[in-house]
Amino acid sequence: MTYSIAAIVPMRHDSERVPGKNYRLFAGKPLYHHVINNLLNSSYVNTIVIDTDSPVIMSDASQYFPQITILERPVHLRDGAIPMNDILLNTVRQISADFYLQTHSTNPLLSTATIDQAISRFFASYPVNDSLFTVTRMQARLWDGLARAINHNPAMLIRTQDLPPVYEENSCMYLFNRTTLETRHNRIGERPILHEIDRYEACDIDEEIDFRLAEQLYILKRDGISDDL
Repeated sequence: MTYSIAAIVPMRHDSERVPGKNYRLFAGKPLYHHVINNLLNSSYVNTIVIDTDSPVIMSDASQYFPQITILERPVHLRDGAIPMNDILLNTVRQISADFYLQTHSTNPLLSTATIDQAISRFFASYPVNDSLFTVTRMQARLWDGLARAINHNPAMLIRTQDLPPVYEENSCMYLFNRTTLETRHNRIGERPILHEIDRYEACDIDEEIDFRLAEQLYILKRDGISDDL
């Protein structure tokens, strides 16, 4: 069976920590262009939707990506404290698809190959699994704020690479359907797949240093200076 997928990329005009980051030049192009181009190259994504309150992004996307759908975010959903799930509910109620893939412009290193691999894996396991989200493997000694060990026994000092892995939700990609989002008010269903991606592709831009680091990593990879990234 063939399923339709709508990719949703939410973007605010203002950013508190990195001003204008969604449309700031990144390796010669506005940041959001990178994830949009990778979605356009996907073998599975049928529709791409930008949800935004930014006149800059709306104008630029209309010029460079006329094939995608642009939704202007309603005023009542524009505050930075609004939960992402509320924004997504507004979008999925306007865009019809079997499944929705949500990602961010701030994940510019997320490749088309990884996007398609995750979708293919999800389709192969559905309906046993009802959703998917990407994670980053961690093998480190973790402690809580009361100096209590979380994932290791301090009396048994073993190598970090031998610790049982734990996984960080990296927010790079979520796959879900409308029913899951509406009934659970969450992108993650009852039986999710944790899809591991490497730290390079999971690089996320929250702070100015993240922007600069991600851009340098992207350039090194693009120019073949470091093929091991």
